[in-house]
Amino acid sequence: MSFTRQLSEMSASELNEAIDDSNFPQAHILSRGRNNSICSTGSASGNSSLLDRNLSQTDDASAGSVAGNVANEAQSDGAVSKAITNRPKLVIKANGTIPENDSIRTPMTPRTSTTPGHENCTFHHDLELDHKPPTREALLPDMARSYRLLLGGLGENPDRQGLIKTPERAAKAMLFFTKGYDQSLEDVLNGAVFDEDHDEMVVVKDIEMFSMCEHHLVPFYGKVSIGYLPCNKILGLSKLARIVEIFSRRLQVQERLTKQIAVAVTQAVQPAGVAVVVEGVHMCMVMRGVQKINSKTVTSTMLGVFRDDPKTREEFLNLVNSK
Repeated sequence: MSFTRQLSEMSASELNEAIDDSNFPQAHILSRGRNNSICSTGSASGNSSLLDRNLSQTDDASAGSVAGNVANEAQSDGAVSKAITNRPKLVIKANGTIPENDSIRTPMTPRTSTTPGHENCTFHHDLELDHKPPTREALLPDMARSYRLLLGGLGENPDRQGLIKTPERAAKAMLFFTKGYDQSLEDVLNGAVFDEDHDEMVVVKDIEMFSMCEHHLVPFYGKVSIGYLPCNKILGLSKLARIVEIFSRRLQVQERLTKQIAVAVTQAVQPAGVAVVVEGVHMCMVMRGVQKINSKTVTSTMLGVFRDDPKTREEFLNLVNSK
């Protein structure tokens, strides 16, 4: 299971436990020409953290695939244990080298929908051993039927001219509103993490955000401001906006959305600190309920030095609030 999918299923208390303040070490200070550098130990461990995490996720995915393959067995070559995967796989160790003795194994007898015992398999990789999961677009017919029932329940005629295609349109719109479920942090980053000797604050503010209230299935929208203090690594600026898209395009509450964005930035570049402020307008309290049209909700998450150092937090808030 991907990191982002785990976050989307966590409660607020579980997210609090998931945040490890040791991600922002201050005890082992590394001087890079400044007396007050807050970055932790050498860049070697920092450089390999994202690689190690990607490797562990790849290994986990491979292990799950191997468990389902009847024809494949795990083999061992000396001290190196290898799992036979379903597709050609580049095995990279933590130091970035390819072991000379590791070989690539490919399936000998790939199963297809014509293989005995698999005639009823609806989804299949013809050239691989595993089954292809259904895409979200495959859910459109069932979703459209549900919207049609909803229209009928409201007393409308789903067959009248103005509504005849509404169920399909609404289903497609809902898939777009929740497209974040199909996105992962690794896919969005796409390698845009760069080594850079920069330890000053980076702030991207007023990122437009649109989401869906999970309590009433009505929109809430607003803006997100993100700041972080790099430790030898910086993130492509557009990736901050894409991280916002991953978690806002889901059924959400603003409090959880704020924390998920902060945790994702932490996972991406392991900075000395992360700060996120979200300001939102919720249609569930504007067009229904108390109907307070001028109300806004502001949430924040401060991690690392932004939580521990009042001056750093004040600097971020001044930058966010400046015009």
